[in-house]
Amino acid sequence: MAASKGTRCLLEAMRTLSISSSLAPARQRLPTFKSQILPPASRCRTIATSAAASIPPVVATTPAEAAPARRTPLWTPPTEVPVTIYDFPSLEPLELEAWPTKHLHLPLRRDILHLAVTYEGDRTRQGTASSKTRWDVAGSHRKFRRQKGSGKARVGWRQSPLRRGGGKSHGPHPRDFSTGLNRKVYDLAWRTALSYRYRRGELFVVRDGLDLPLPEDVAALAARNRLPRELHDQYVERMVREVLAPLGWGHDGGRSTFVAAERREGFFDCLDVASGYDARALEVDDVDVKDLLETGRIVIERSALLRLIEEHQSDLVSNIRVNGALVTRGPLAGATTTLVAA
Repeated sequence: MAASKGTRCLLEAMRTLSISSSLAPARQRLPTFKSQILPPASRCRTIATSAAASIPPVVATTPAEAAPARRTPLWTPPTEVPVTIYDFPSLEPLELEAWPTKHLHLPLRRDILHLAVTYEGDRTRQGTASSKTRWDVAGSHRKFRRQKGSGKARVGWRQSPLRRGGGKSHGPHPRDFSTGLNRKVYDLAWRTALSYRYRRGELFVVRDGLDLPLPEDVAALAARNRLPRELHDQYVERMVREVLAPLGWGHDGGRSTFVAAERREGFFDCLDVASGYDARALEVDDVDVKDLLETGRIVIERSALLRLIEEHQSDLVSNIRVNGALVTRGPLAGATTTLVAA
């Protein structure tokens, strides 16, 4: 009964659908399955014709007619930096030179600088502190007093660390505090310190011959010992202050370190007298990495700078033998070219 009723409902629904489709306009009728899946014969083609139609025709062109290939320009970092050579104390520019970036334009490496400063500090420690143990203190090793009967604590030797005048337990003894550091790392720290000063504008390269000459009359009086020492020192200190203050290199503008290729008595004596004005002079042999970082600026002679770079570029220069001859490869120390000369 239920099956016959379901079949009858299905037939009525199909009859209603066929009547509604016959009454609808031809243009609104839904496409048949055949028209959707099978296209007309005019739109069908074989595999050969479809492949031939998809390949564009080849047109012969000459090299002159071919479009030029476009290349994106690549950025290359600079290999040289300008360095101005000044005259001291007027700071008049004399020359403009180009120096390699691997010498004066390295990125800041605080870890490398810390290793170098620690290495130098450990090497300067004397390590001469010494103390005596109970075995080194002079005197008899006899028992200080009898074991019993005194009513006091039992004691042993007079040299005991617990007694006055006795030895010292676990005291210091002469030792070597120096630590090791790879030479290439140390040389890199030197050039990193110079590059740090250069990038901040605190590295002034001056012409060789740093000097602060005294006036002729003052120099003549000092040569004949007619100028009291106290008056001479006051004059020299005033002269140094008048030279450095306009440049901003005095006490108010930060301390300054002058590096010379060799000791010049007149210049070094003037700065020693005016040491309270926070200006000091060092020979190139006495300079450390810490000296390049301590003060506000570095004023260095050109020959002294060239010597520092030549001595501290082991990580850049390689010595090899070609056909028995020693060949050195690496960037040249110093100026590669002179851009502007006085």
